[in-house]
Amino acid sequence: MIIGLLCSQLCHKMLPPRQQPRSGVLHTSLSLVPADGSNSDQIRDSPTESASSRETWPTADALMLSKQQQLEREKAKERENGSAEHSVVRHISNSDKMSLRDISKERVDVIAERMHHLPDDFLDKLKNELRGLIEGMGGHQHREEYLSLQKAVLSRPDLTEKTLVLAHRGQLEILVAIKTGIQAFLHPTVSLSQASLIEIFLYKRCRNIACGNPIPADNCICEICSKRNGFCNLCMCVICSKFDFEVNTCRWIGCDLCSHWTHTDCAIQNAQIGMGPPVNGGSSGEMLFRCRACMRTSELFGWVKDVFHHCAPLWDREALVRELEYVSRIFRGSEESRGRKLYWKCGELVEKLKSGIAEPLASKAILSFFQEFDIDPTKHQEGGEGRLMAPQEAFNRIADVVQEAIKKMEMVEEEKIRNTKKARLALEACDQELKDKAHEVAALKMERQKKKQQVDELESIVRLKQAKAEMFDLKASEARREAERLQRIAHAKAEKSEEDYASRYLKQRLHEAEAEKHYFFEKLKLQESSSRASQSSVGVSEPSQMMMYNKIQDLLKNMYTTPTKGDAQSGDI
Repeated sequence: MIIGLLCSQLCHKMLPPRQQPRSGVLHTSLSLVPADGSNSDQIRDSPTESASSRETWPTADALMLSKQQQLEREKAKERENGSAEHSVVRHISNSDKMSLRDISKERVDVIAERMHHLPDDFLDKLKNELRGLIEGMGGHQHREEYLSLQKAVLSRPDLTEKTLVLAHRGQLEILVAIKTGIQAFLHPTVSLSQASLIEIFLYKRCRNIACGNPIPADNCICEICSKRNGFCNLCMCVICSKFDFEVNTCRWIGCDLCSHWTHTDCAIQNAQIGMGPPVNGGSSGEMLFRCRACMRTSELFGWVKDVFHHCAPLWDREALVRELEYVSRIFRGSEESRGRKLYWKCGELVEKLKSGIAEPLASKAILSFFQEFDIDPTKHQEGGEGRLMAPQEAFNRIADVVQEAIKKMEMVEEEKIRNTKKARLALEACDQELKDKAHEVAALKMERQKKKQQVDELESIVRLKQAKAEMFDLKASEARREAERLQRIAHAKAEKSEEDYASRYLKQRLHEAEAEKHYFFEKLKLQESSSRASQSSVGVSEPSQMMMYNKIQDLLKNMYTTPTKGDAQSGDI
């Protein structure tokens, strides 16, 4: 009974079946998530993932429903807008169009600027084209074209965090899909933040959309997590670096010491599963799994028993057959008695399930097989039938088992202590980060208050400048009116001065005419007096002289009348 109890304790060496995709701390306890009877078969393969690694993808029904809804929306849009949508597409110039090769080779800011002017239909067309290349629907040619795009993206040194911040969202999704080979980033129902896409592109975050943990996960410092770009120990295989989301299955083997996971098929192909050394003088050892991350071994028989104990009643027929086939592959090379019997039992149940036996009966049969080892572990051991063990040998075996159990418990305790220290450090870092954020918020508030004061000052300065401008406008208007008034006054004075000048000029001319008249009058008088004197001395003058004399008198009369007319004209003026 003591040996049975100790053996039942050692059956829990391996980690339990993988839990559902986690977003935080890795749990290494034996708690299991209830299964739904299947192992995530409705997941599509990515071309960069092998058959043993599948990416997140909507189910077939969801895809059909989303396609139908999309078609209905497009038809409704066409009915509402008529041919407007098609005219928009037709008006895209050849210079604005771009190809996947342009996105993979051209500068990020140039492509982003061009993408802002492209319609959503054209961007969806680019994504569908890339999705077809990743799926390899066109055969070898599509595969070569995709590898060429991936090579172009991987060889670019300018794709840094500083430049990717400037990228268009559709451009960033295409670049991430080209680099990772995961077409889920192109699906319309998958929406990640631009910061997450940049971190995935730069290997700072897990490319598994359902995981999304920062890399390295849990701040792991092992050689694999430190040197392998983009590797996440929470969801990826240590050997092939691929991931899927199957849980509660024997397809994944977890190391109970370093919490890294490995595909069962990868472990078999790379000889990570094999026979261990003989124990206590036995002819053969147990089937062991050697973790490539920490190079430590874990026992497999108890782990398989634990998986079936928790999950077998919930599996459907197809899942049960698949799990039995995995166990058969694990124990195919076993030389131990219970490992060989488990291998034969799995093959027998697979044949019965294929021939039509009900899956509850098969589950009950395999659980009964494991229960026999819990009741009497020595029953199925080599040479153990009907032989009594010597007391000393039994005590030695018990002591070995107890020592092994104590070592395991100490290792688990150390691991728990390390995890507790890590959690405490993470909590302290979080508290410090919260304090820093609080200081940053206070600084931002102060900066905002300063900016607000500066804005108020600028607004007051603007109002003052506007008032000054209005005042200067008013003064300019007054000066303009004053100039116009002075101009009118100057014009009036100029006209008056011209009139005064003309008047003075006419008066001057009148005085000159009067003086000339007086001069001629005095001269005529002198000539008349001299002529009279000469007539009195000569006597009778000649008739011609008398005639001349009369003309001179008439002329004098006319001259007397002429000043009178001039005076009248000057009076009129």
